[in-house]
Amino acid sequence: MKRKTLKNKKRIVIKIGSASLTHHETGLLNLDKMERLVRILTNLRNHGRDVILVSSGAIAVGRNALGFVEKPTEISIKQACAAVGQARLMMVYQKLFSEYNQMAAQILMTKDTMLNDISRKNAQNTFNELFKLGVIPIVNENDTVSTDEIDIGDFGDNDTLSAIVTALVGGDLLILLSDIDGFYTDDPHRNKDAKLISYVDEINDELLKMAKSSTGCSLGTGGMATKLSAAKIANASGADMAIVNGDDVRNINRLIDGKDIGTLFIAHKAKDFNIMDYIRTKTKQFS
Repeated sequence: MKRKTLKNKKRIVIKIGSASLTHHETGLLNLDKMERLVRILTNLRNHGRDVILVSSGAIAVGRNALGFVEKPTEISIKQACAAVGQARLMMVYQKLFSEYNQMAAQILMTKDTMLNDISRKNAQNTFNELFKLGVIPIVNENDTVSTDEIDIGDFGDNDTLSAIVTALVGGDLLILLSDIDGFYTDDPHRNKDAKLISYVDEINDELLKMAKSSTGCSLGTGGMATKLSAAKIANASGADMAIVNGDDVRNINRLIDGKDIGTLFIAHKAKDFNIMDYIRTKTKQFS
């Protein structure tokens, strides 16, 4: 019954990772998938919804453009890849969105964007103004200038960033596009007996133990542990969160139409929830 209410969501944040954006064989952008994604997001916007896309891929795109076969480990090289890749990635997004007469905007955020009261308020105002203008913001972490976002662990991934953005803009649904069908009792790539969990009413210790710290993919940085962290933020801020398979981006529409796919984490808005408390705690943890 809860899934039927998803069609009423008005402000939706969708996160897509590097693994879902690229061809597994080459690491190059999957343009067919990106085109379908852009069409779906534009149609959601045409339906009157506010839409934000949180997109990984800058480092992956840049590393291929610069000829790196393996994923770089040095921060300076990652930053160089991000500088090249972010421009190329946005160029592709802008071209695809323009095909559907849809305006898109780039917003690059860092930890300091949220920690600084003025910067955070400015970011919030920018999002709200873009919504009024019918623009779809495309968000990524500013890996070019910040080492924290690349190397800070739980904060430095776009699963967590998408949840923080959801809380910042007052979103009511966060969708994480993953490389598997949802949250399982174990890693389904390694355990054929792993069971898909359709609903999560509460994120407890048992659920946390099931989470894996890595998906085993060379492109992505966020495993199931980061997705649970994102769910805790989104749910506490008052948003439902879903994990669905990003191999077929039409799962976005299926989810919103109430189909029983993926894993749905039910919102439990906390009266004393403050996104700044979470960020400050994580900053102290990794400082």
